[in-house]
Amino acid sequence: MPSPPARVWEIISDPSAVVSCVGGAELGESHDDGSFDGVLVVRFGGIRVKFAARITLELDQDEREGRLTARGRDGQGATRFSGGAVFRVTEDTVTGGTQVAMTGEMNLSGKLAPLIESGAGVVVARMAREFSAALVERCAPTDTADATPIAAPAERPGLWQRLRARLARLFGRDPSPTRPGKATSTPSRGVRP
Repeated sequence: MPSPPARVWEIISDPSAVVSCVGGAELGESHDDGSFDGVLVVRFGGIRVKFAARITLELDQDEREGRLTARGRDGQGATRFSGGAVFRVTEDTVTGGTQVAMTGEMNLSGKLAPLIESGAGVVVARMAREFSAALVERCAPTDTADATPIAAPAERPGLWQRLRARLARLFGRDPSPTRPGKATSTPSRGVRP
């Protein structure tokens, strides 16, 4: 990610900010034990499944690590699940940005488990791409004063610029355009204009 680790950690350690990066997710009520409720609607082919869960989030601010556990069921109560994930935010020493590493596991049981397990790879890959894109956008600087300029790659001159430069060299003229208010003259080297 192009943002600094402190900014990424600020977002990824805030459940409401994370939920805004996950399509079909909603944050529910918070509980006295620190857990909170959440809802996630997922499409498996033509079927929409709504999962409700109790979620616990443990954060280590100093290490920029977190552990998430969830337990719940689908809207009809036919399928139960439990799972967890561990994530870590670190500086990417190559790009100067941030790396977010995450591993997780999900256990399913019940009527919809075979359907969900058969399509899980595709759904998880899609959700991970969408989440990553939304997280990058959410972590981007909101004020241009906060933005760190990144050097643009050098552009190769277009056909017109290359042709113009070649003709200018051929006829001994300066290929750069004349700026208003600044006259230039180049000797003609024996060629009449």
